[in-house]
Amino acid sequence: MISRALKSIQQNLIYVVVGSLAAGLVVGQFMGSGAQSRLRMAVVPVLFVMIYPMMINIDLREILSVREHVGPVGASLVVNFGIAPLVAVGLARLFFSGAPAYAIGLYLIALIPTSGMTAAWTGLAGGDLEAALVAIAVNLVAAVFVLPVYLSALVGGDVGFDPNALYRQLAIVVAIPMVAGNLTRRLLLRRYGEAGFKRLKPTFGGVSSFGVMLIVFIAMAIRSEHILADPIASVVTIVPLVVFYAIVLAIGAGIGRLLLSESQSVALVYATSMRNLSIALAIAAAPGFPPAESVLPIALAYLVQPPLGAVYMQYRRDVIGEGRTLPGVVRGVLSGP
Repeated sequence: MISRALKSIQQNLIYVVVGSLAAGLVVGQFMGSGAQSRLRMAVVPVLFVMIYPMMINIDLREILSVREHVGPVGASLVVNFGIAPLVAVGLARLFFSGAPAYAIGLYLIALIPTSGMTAAWTGLAGGDLEAALVAIAVNLVAAVFVLPVYLSALVGGDVGFDPNALYRQLAIVVAIPMVAGNLTRRLLLRRYGEAGFKRLKPTFGGVSSFGVMLIVFIAMAIRSEHILADPIASVVTIVPLVVFYAIVLAIGAGIGRLLLSESQSVALVYATSMRNLSIALAIAAAPGFPPAESVLPIALAYLVQPPLGAVYMQYRRDVIGEGRTLPGVVRGVLSGP
């Protein structure tokens, strides 16, 4: 029963996140300071519940295969840590000039690329799955070292950013769960074998999704009064997210078409357009990271990212896979039956 419930949460994560976001905003309007203090105490345990199972499903040994996939992995690093941050800075200045908290949320989305869905979507779209797996491991490790440097340069003066505090948070919510998850993965593989481990993977994903649900609720409840003080500005936050994802996907597809094979191009698109929202959420929600409102853009990104992955997959299947062109499809739709 618990396994089915976790699987259901994972399969319906978009709706779960929306429900948690709405519930947190409503509940937060009626909470006293005592209840908020108790919720803050729960943040770190919940973050571990969210990140640790996700790390079990990531095989960091894929980094050793990087030389066999230099093209797509190298291109993913250029897009993720060279182009995507520039796009985020431009959008933040355009949309969030008076809201540094929301800008930080966008920066976290831009600077923490690749997630488990990178591999899933790549496989579904017929891309180079091995290249996608290597890109996940390489980009995740790179993000741990790049993130404090970028944030120090981008937001230090706006919110009193402390790089040392971020390093401590990265150790708590990323490094320690990463090491623990990798050790757990090895133990489970040794005990149950590859087939047995594959049967357990959906449970780990479900537990991580349950943690996402809880942390979104807690973060929204704690900051409900501030977010709802200007609800229109909060809702409009989703606009630059849509623009960010569209630009990054287009750039990844363009570079892949010019420099890589077709299957590698698919892997590159998903390794750059899919962001690790769970880790971004964990860093934004962790105690001591100012300001907590940066959680809102990350929570809203859960509404944008999965549909984007599905649309590109359908494009690969229904347009490219059938030898059609996008202008031809558009003309066919406009001309009618």
